[in-house]
Amino acid sequence: MDDDFDDAELLQALAASEAAAARQQPQRPPAPPGRGIVQPTPQRLDKPPPSNSSSSSTGPRIVQPTPQALPGARSSSGSSILVSPRQKGNPVLASIKSTAWEYSDIPADYVLGTTTCALFLSLKYHRLHPEYIYTRIRLLQQNRYNLRILLTLVDIPNHEEPLRELSKTSLVNNVTVILCWSAQEAARYLELYKSYEHASASAIRGQQKTTYAEQMVEFVTVPRSVNKTDAIALVSTFGSLRNAINVATEANGEERLGNVQGWGEKKVRSWRRAVEGSFRVRKAAAQGRKKAATGSGSGS
Repeated sequence: MDDDFDDAELLQALAASEAAAARQQPQRPPAPPGRGIVQPTPQRLDKPPPSNSSSSSTGPRIVQPTPQALPGARSSSGSSILVSPRQKGNPVLASIKSTAWEYSDIPADYVLGTTTCALFLSLKYHRLHPEYIYTRIRLLQQNRYNLRILLTLVDIPNHEEPLRELSKTSLVNNVTVILCWSAQEAARYLELYKSYEHASASAIRGQQKTTYAEQMVEFVTVPRSVNKTDAIALVSTFGSLRNAINVATEANGEERLGNVQGWGEKKVRSWRRAVEGSFRVRKAAAQGRKKAATGSGSGS
């Protein structure tokens, strides 16, 4: 039966056009079946250690080294002075004010740095127990301290002979002897050594004078009573250092030096004594003359 609108020819034309379009399109190859992404199988990097039976065939077993303490690490005191328990009751500890300290098991009496230590000795105790300090010094040689200090408290009147023996011992055993006459002075030495633990050589080395004016002032101020201002006034008054020295040797030199501003009788005497005095000590000069006489006598 024909369509109500008699469009049979139109429908046939549409069907023919769709068939022609289908023939003109290229034939696409069928897509291969989809394949999912496969993750790789994890591999173990750390292999289990070989058994005892196979260790000999594969080589010696790797052994990790045992951590070793650095030299002096045990005695590293940080910012504190390490004190041996032997020093309990020592009045020196009560006099240490500007530096912290703490007890520690150390071979020395005090550790003032990684390579610095100190032994404390009272001459009164040394007179009663003379072998004590020699034993302590001998035991201290087994430790790696570059600077070993013997802090000696001079608390007896006749101290010349004990100090002479300690000086000989210090030279043989590379020990530095420091003398003090009170507990406060001993504590001050400990604080100073601790404060200079990390100081460079330039920090404690004296500054050398380079200019003529500085050298002149340093020379004139050798007498303790003459200061820098006095030195400048002296050279300014007489024009040069040579004139100031020559005036001191004149007969009326004391009067002329007294006219310098700021120079009194004490400074004048000190300056004249420094200029006119011998450069050699009398005792040394006498020994030199004695040796010269002995040499000339043996030669004749």
